[in-house]
Amino acid sequence: MTFSRPHLRTAARALSAPILALAALAAYGTDVRAEEEVNIYSYREPGLIEPVLKEFTKETGIKANVVFSKDGLIERMTAEGRNSPADVLLVNESGLLFKAKEAGVTQPLDSKVISEKVDAKLRDPERHWFAVTQRARVVYASKDRVKQDAISYEELADPKWKGKICTRSGQHTYNIALIASIIAHDGEEKAEAWLTGVRDNLARKPAGGDREGVRDVQAGLCDLAIGNTYYMVAMLKNPEQKAWADSVKILFPNAADRGTHVNISGAALAANAPHKDNAAKLLEFLVSHNAQELYAEQTGEYPVVADAHASDLVKSWGELKADPIALSELAKLRKKASELVDKVRFDAGPSS
Repeated sequence: MTFSRPHLRTAARALSAPILALAALAAYGTDVRAEEEVNIYSYREPGLIEPVLKEFTKETGIKANVVFSKDGLIERMTAEGRNSPADVLLVNESGLLFKAKEAGVTQPLDSKVISEKVDAKLRDPERHWFAVTQRARVVYASKDRVKQDAISYEELADPKWKGKICTRSGQHTYNIALIASIIAHDGEEKAEAWLTGVRDNLARKPAGGDREGVRDVQAGLCDLAIGNTYYMVAMLKNPEQKAWADSVKILFPNAADRGTHVNISGAALAANAPHKDNAAKLLEFLVSHNAQELYAEQTGEYPVVADAHASDLVKSWGELKADPIALSELAKLRKKASELVDKVRFDAGPSS
């Protein structure tokens, strides 16, 4: 089937949230044969994926059509059902992959290439999704006020940090994934005590994003901020935020023992992909050496294949020792993590 303008207009009305951007890498309305295109629904911003897709088209001759939205794409695929034009789903964090599989909008992909190149802990055991890049959930520490160069997640609950930690909402998917990892390692009871301790150490109610936490470190409101590594790259590129980035150093929690918690961007084969063969080619291309390094450079993240390297800036932070726990195991603990956030009234802030 073709990815025509009328089809796009009709499908767009099914979105629960408006599409914020539409990147068309193929010429809609032209006589493009089905075997020469692939349709992508993407939660990742067009600027981050277009260079990779252009390389894919250059190498294979397959044109990539992209619909981008910050939210609502899984719901859109559900509403479209068997008539969905989506071949590939690209996401910016693991929670969306778990949600997509549960919603039934993905299907298994048998790929020797992906299974050989991507570590099992970064793949769905039933082959519905896999990681494309990874990022670490780290601590941004004030260069001026924090002298230590190592930390653990457990230490964030130490009373010595009372009034000195900033973070976004505990219910945000990045923090839910982190809390799930604490449950996996320490058990529910200790995880609850830890979360209560971190709450009591907050400088303010959880708010904003990871960059705003770093901003507040630079302003002196807190000494530590919890955030993803790629935000350092984003801040350094932004003239208005570079001073925030320059005021902090990155500490990789638990680098001396189990390793730092990682989250991912990822991809999946759509359940009703009309161009399944082309979708498989694209998904395998995403784990090729060149695509991995190009994508990692664009996003400020870490590649997931062993023979690909992160950017020079990312490498300058030191080697990433990642927590070995499988993402599929964390998926099972996300509901409990969310319940603990509410139970300890984390988002109400300190002294709640």
